[in-house]
Amino acid sequence: MDQAQRRILGQSLSVPTAQPKRKRTSVMSLFSKVSWKLRFQKQEPLKNVFFILAEKAYDPSAKKRHMAIRGLGTMACETPDKVRKYKKIVLDLLVHGLYDPVSFEVIHESMKTLTIILGKIQGKGLGSFFVDITLQTRTLLDDDNDNLRYSAFVLFGQLAAFAGRKWKKFFASQVKQTQDSLLVHLQDRNPQVARACKTAFRACSPFLRQRKEYSFQNEEDQRNSKLCRQLVSERE
Repeated sequence: MDQAQRRILGQSLSVPTAQPKRKRTSVMSLFSKVSWKLRFQKQEPLKNVFFILAEKAYDPSAKKRHMAIRGLGTMACETPDKVRKYKKIVLDLLVHGLYDPVSFEVIHESMKTLTIILGKIQGKGLGSFFVDITLQTRTLLDDDNDNLRYSAFVLFGQLAAFAGRKWKKFFASQVKQTQDSLLVHLQDRNPQVARACKTAFRACSPFLRQRKEYSFQNEEDQRNSKLCRQLVSERE
């Protein structure tokens, strides 16, 4: 197993020490199986790693799904050409993870990995995945979990840069539905989320129409009104 393989598997298959012994044993068993397969499959080993991770991304265990998606993110950083080659498969896996019904960890990891991959492919060839990613990301902007909100604003701002001509009208409609969240979270209780929101607001400003009817009902909103008008007017 070469160095790249070890990094990918090591980062994706790491197990928190706080886990119960039985769970740690089952996860380590997965590592053993993956390592065993790789020892005897010398041709295109990273391809083997990719398909093992892809298979585990649909595993009934949320922990294994989480680790598999983390592994895909590591692979995107370590071997971006391999991820570009299997772009549609990767995007399908990550969109599936973005809609995970039970695990916010899987959703969070999916957003983080999507952010990495969209940067690597510069948003090219997303097709209808752009719609699926945008719709779900928008619903997470107001989530109670700080990590989910932060990653959602980062990803939403990135989507603004990659909307292109094909999805410009669709994304503009999504931004219009999101503008209240963008305004509210400029003052998010978590400073990191507030900064991510500000960045997303700037990225989305070309899709916003300046509205004179904005009203700011309290002192904090009044202090922020100048910034909001500035961010919206930057589209010109």
